[in-house]
Amino acid sequence: MPQRPYVLLSVAMSVDGYIDDTTPERLLLSNAADFDRVDQVRAESDAIMIGATTMRKDNPRLLVNSEERRAHREAQGLPAYPLKVTVTGSGDLDPDLKFWHHGDKKVVYCPDSVVQKIRETLGSLSDVVGTGIALDLSVMLDDLGARGVRRLMVEGGSTIHTQFLTQGLADEIHLAIAPIFVGDSTAPRFVHDGSFPGGTAHRMKVAEVQTIGDVVLVRYLPKETSGDLTS
Repeated sequence: MPQRPYVLLSVAMSVDGYIDDTTPERLLLSNAADFDRVDQVRAESDAIMIGATTMRKDNPRLLVNSEERRAHREAQGLPAYPLKVTVTGSGDLDPDLKFWHHGDKKVVYCPDSVVQKIRETLGSLSDVVGTGIALDLSVMLDDLGARGVRRLMVEGGSTIHTQFLTQGLADEIHLAIAPIFVGDSTAPRFVHDGSFPGGTAHRMKVAEVQTIGDVVLVRYLPKETSGDLTS
């Protein structure tokens, strides 16, 4: 089997754990310096992923914005932009969204039952790969590994992050904490309810903490365990 990519989850959230509010406009949690850091992480990745729900809501281009970083990728023999990845269970994708019309190659992963529907909707805009009866992230990671993807950056949303974490498929979390409160229980959070490996007994290792302006970035390693705090 090909080597699966290293999976990095990237998320910005409020102090009270929300990744957005309930207004029609996207809530900008990061500052300019942290957005630039995210652009660097994108440039260092072989593929960038968002879920179809996030794509519909935010309509992102999902690009490496820095011309210098794109040139550096090309100097290394890489495409200017990483592969763009999305997943969908329903197959309801809008071909007019920005995701499909910017950057380089794209690939959609979905249950086998909606492969033909998506191919008819998107045409030549994207590869479409079925993962079996259900959407299977393990199958997706195997396929990405076969495509040469060694580092996958996952930018959300909540359902996708929850699936990676509950299935033990995430290698690293970049958690940017903004100094604001959302205070609305109907707003989306970083993760949904779920059965996380080890439950509350599992304390992740903290790889790094840094301040970026008024944002605090914490790098967690979900598969590694911190020391016993009771000793």
